[in-house]
Amino acid sequence: MSKGYLQEHESLGNLLIKNNLITKGQLEEAYHKHKHTNERLGDILVNMDLISAEDLLKTLAEQLHIEYIAGEGFKQIKPEIAQLIPESIARKYLALTLYKEKSQIKVAMSDPFDLVAIDDIQKITKLEIKPAIASKRDIEDAINLFYKKREETQILEVLKDLQEQHLEIQEQAEEEKIDLESLKRQVEDAPIVKLVDYIISNAISKRASDIHIEPTEKKLTIRYRIDGVLHEVLTPPKQLQSAIICRIKILSNLDIAERRLPQDGRFTIKFGQREIDLRVSSIPTIFGEKIVLRLLEKSTFNFRLEELGLDSNQLKIFKHHIYLPYGMILLTGPTGSGKSTTLYSILSRIQSPEQNIITIEDPVEYQIDGINQIQANFKIGLTFAKGLRSILRQDPDTVMVGEIRDQETAEMAIRSALTGHLVFSTLHTNDAVGSLVRLINMGIEPFLVCSSLSLAVAQRLVRRICPHCKEAYTPSETLLESLGLQPDRNEHIFFYRGRGCEKCNNTGYYSRIGLFEILVINQSIRNLVLQNALPDTIKRKALENGMTPLLESGLHKVIQGITSIEEILKTCIEEE
Repeated sequence: MSKGYLQEHESLGNLLIKNNLITKGQLEEAYHKHKHTNERLGDILVNMDLISAEDLLKTLAEQLHIEYIAGEGFKQIKPEIAQLIPESIARKYLALTLYKEKSQIKVAMSDPFDLVAIDDIQKITKLEIKPAIASKRDIEDAINLFYKKREETQILEVLKDLQEQHLEIQEQAEEEKIDLESLKRQVEDAPIVKLVDYIISNAISKRASDIHIEPTEKKLTIRYRIDGVLHEVLTPPKQLQSAIICRIKILSNLDIAERRLPQDGRFTIKFGQREIDLRVSSIPTIFGEKIVLRLLEKSTFNFRLEELGLDSNQLKIFKHHIYLPYGMILLTGPTGSGKSTTLYSILSRIQSPEQNIITIEDPVEYQIDGINQIQANFKIGLTFAKGLRSILRQDPDTVMVGEIRDQETAEMAIRSALTGHLVFSTLHTNDAVGSLVRLINMGIEPFLVCSSLSLAVAQRLVRRICPHCKEAYTPSETLLESLGLQPDRNEHIFFYRGRGCEKCNNTGYYSRIGLFEILVINQSIRNLVLQNALPDTIKRKALENGMTPLLESGLHKVIQGITSIEEILKTCIEEE
């Protein structure tokens, strides 16, 4: 194909200025960062919140004289046209065929500058490539949609192969009679390998965070956790249980002979351009071993504070406190409430060549360029407290401790905050005020808590309504009154819900967003803590000072059409 569209074109910076999206001063600032990081100019401008991702794509399309394809543009594609590019190649290069005309195909790409991708696709299809540009998310969604039926057909073929081969695998109950060498040979057969590969790849395609492989008395159940909720997706025959579990244990370097004790392992796979780290946990149950795989994408973290769900006032408070020279900021909430994501977003925001930022985590879920990340290892004694003690000898400006679990870690974190370091960490408490109580209950003196803590943030995750099937409805007056919402006669309040569609697997929800409760530790709060005031008294003062409680934060998102009232009532329990 002709690559003339890459030869002569106006610079991206000039086009952005011409379109009144940035100023010359902002462009110079971005160029300065570009020289130090070698990151693409457009990505820098997006990360600096100067332009949106959509603005960047539209301007790149204008620069290269190619078409920009938005999400709606993928709806008219015919499945047989989309699948002209093999799935592995489509995922590797994030590219999808839009249409075919004689000997030419138009291909939506996330990176039309990738000449290697264009050449490879051209060689495979033996057709001339005409590139277009689209967002990574839109292309991934389209790939998942158009290759879904092919995957379903493949899994049916795999199960059929297994039945035709009459694969005989001994039952887990006869542990002492299992021939391990025979079992190893069986799980290395192509059908079992294909089945386990499908279970994992399908989970990644469906955006699952965890895979649960659960033996019951008469069947094996496989469930995916998607957007925080478990969904049953497959029930392979019971006789395949040992082979599936053994295959996963071999991949994660676990002892296949040990079936009576819990084990932990991990392995990494490549899925297109993405590298996925799988943390594997096995526990013995009365019907065999239950396996849970946690899926973590090993990529540069790309969430921004503006995308987490903070309202404008909360975002303003965050931006002020995360740039303070010292002090401690605590994120609280149950497991799976998004605390790590918020911490990574903060660190990505404040990272700069002038800052020495060091973290100690368990596990290191995402890698952030320019930040020194340490993996805690409790088996060899590298605890949060011991790691933090060593970090303080490394001349840090900012420190992140994965979790404050004990008095020693709490004391070290507070000492760090009091000696000129900015410290971020997490606690397991139900609300923001609870973090003060928890630290004091750990044995930390109230005056030290007041002196070190600058911000306590409670958070939860709720599911977003799927934008592709969202519909409005009028809630009942009884419901509105119970929520404290009393509209004027001329005012109509609408709630929203998802009908369910292919995009959201008929759940009505797609991805999640955070709810936040931010407690600013000002002088009035400090005085109450020093007086050993009850948590309810501190909370009342915080509300007087303008703190938005979790339930109210959730109701705002319901009225905005972001989430449903059912999600909020399930997630936020208002305390009397």
